[in-house]
Amino acid sequence: MHPVLSCFALSSAPVSSEPYGSGHINGTQLVVCSDGARYILQHINTNVFRQPEALMRNIELVTAHLRKKVSDPRGVLQLVLTHDGLSFALVGGEYWRVYALVENSVCYQSADRALFYESAVAFGRFQNQLADFPAEQLAETIPHFHDTPARYAAFHRAVAESAAGRRDQVQREIAFVLAREAFSRTLTDLQSAGELPLRVTHNDTKINNVLFDATTNKALCVIDLDTVMPGLSVNDFGDAIRFGASTAAEDERDLSLVHFDLSLYETYVNGYLSTCGGSLTKVEKAMLPVGAKMMTLECGMRFLTDHLAGDVYFHVSREGQNLDRARTQFRLVEEMETNWHEMNEIVEQSH
Repeated sequence: MHPVLSCFALSSAPVSSEPYGSGHINGTQLVVCSDGARYILQHINTNVFRQPEALMRNIELVTAHLRKKVSDPRGVLQLVLTHDGLSFALVGGEYWRVYALVENSVCYQSADRALFYESAVAFGRFQNQLADFPAEQLAETIPHFHDTPARYAAFHRAVAESAAGRRDQVQREIAFVLAREAFSRTLTDLQSAGELPLRVTHNDTKINNVLFDATTNKALCVIDLDTVMPGLSVNDFGDAIRFGASTAAEDERDLSLVHFDLSLYETYVNGYLSTCGGSLTKVEKAMLPVGAKMMTLECGMRFLTDHLAGDVYFHVSREGQNLDRARTQFRLVEEMETNWHEMNEIVEQSH
């Protein structure tokens, strides 16, 4: 039993703890107490999250707001406070937190169409429930996370430095990114002009960050709130499309298998707008296709940037994996551009 558990106001004495889940960032354990209550203990990775107290303050504020909006208590994560009333324990320079386990729930690593729709419902509902929360109250725990022009600046530096000596082998991919640099300013320019509102955003809108009811498979709540911060709603939408509407793995080498599935895109649009369409502005709704292309382009550029730098950010298990990842994203961007009229039409006709 980890001694840090004594810091938290659990319902009874803990009797067991064991590794839990498949997350790669924070260490996670399932804790069982003598009265049968179950909790999630997490060690916060401060190498990734360098402002853990600001991060926890964000989670406190957002979960408290969400709790006012849900009828099922499983609809929002419940932090367990320490005996001192804090949302985290600091022991030996290490940060820890505890959540109540969301009972009768399940998490999926991949999705069929029905689950993909439900994940869209969940993230749309998350956005809708937080539409009246003042996003500027939240700390930007990872500065410029989805600032695409800033990502372009980093890309230009990586090309100029060519630290891993790979620049000459990826001229076609570099040209692809540079050809779309003007597009990269679309959303930030609209935000600067006051036409896109600052929202509470999740910033990791994958299927495995939604808990589903184990009986009905209906979406219960959004989890992994570490990257919750101020941002643009269309980027959250776009990141979900980037990952969920692709027909292949992110590092697929055979690009003939990589396609942007327009019907999956339509499925997600319908689910997302069914729960948050009423709280989005006309401009936000119109920019949903731009968000999908922007996040896909940005992610591909980040993979290519890391390939040029020598694979210093994203973990790789083989030579050229980041380049393969970049190429899959660029293929998706190309197919989005081919289907651009249809993508916009789907949004216009939905809800």
